[in-house]
Amino acid sequence: MKKIVAVLALATAFGAHAADKLSVAATAVPHAELLEFVKPGLAEQGVELDIKVFTDYVQPNLQVAEGRLDANFFQHKPYLDEFNKGRGTDLVSVANVHVEPFGIYSSKLDSLDNLPKRATVAIPNDATNGGRALLLLAKAGVITLKDNTNILSTPRDIADNPHNIRIRELEAATLPRVLDQVDLALINTNYALEAGLNPTEDALAIEGEDSPYANIVVTRSENQNDEAVEKLVTTLQSDEVKAFIEEKYKGAVVPAF
Repeated sequence: MKKIVAVLALATAFGAHAADKLSVAATAVPHAELLEFVKPGLAEQGVELDIKVFTDYVQPNLQVAEGRLDANFFQHKPYLDEFNKGRGTDLVSVANVHVEPFGIYSSKLDSLDNLPKRATVAIPNDATNGGRALLLLAKAGVITLKDNTNILSTPRDIADNPHNIRIRELEAATLPRVLDQVDLALINTNYALEAGLNPTEDALAIEGEDSPYANIVVTRSENQNDEAVEKLVTTLQSDEVKAFIEEKYKGAVVPAF
């Protein structure tokens, strides 16, 4: 009987350890890189981190909402709010980690001062990143918006367009691939880095460090106090991660904690 009890206790212990496996969706750069950096430390804390890399901004949220994955790390709060509203999901942010300053890029121009009339400008086609792109174009003096504080601005909200630019709304992940087909492309930093662009050197204009678009860790509301999720948050907001971000990305990614 004692042997049976011991075996059951051992099985329970292994079961508890298995419950600490944490599956997290991420885009490749810099999110998955940051997760790979903290993976050994989490293992020492009893959390087995399973990183799933995605190339889009929809499936990571859907798979967390449907319970197929535990959390994700790829988006900012305005995007999450718009996703929850549009999809009827109840995903929650549990941590700010970093800011990826949004940039304006061109393979044809070396300055916005040389922007030609009727230039073609590609921006993300999702509501929050599209609005973010238009706000940066307005800040750079390319256009004027009806409301420079509206993060959900659309091309219909352009009040003045002195260059008569033509806006093309495309999926965010495709923007680096069309860079040589347009005059300007406004690209999220994770996709810019994947394409070999250096935001601090290659962008014609870029958001400042005061950008409100901090990238966040997201999970389901009922899962936000899970011990493994809390360990992930604590580790991602550590001094070691801050030093890693500053050393590896040199201003292209900025700590937000």
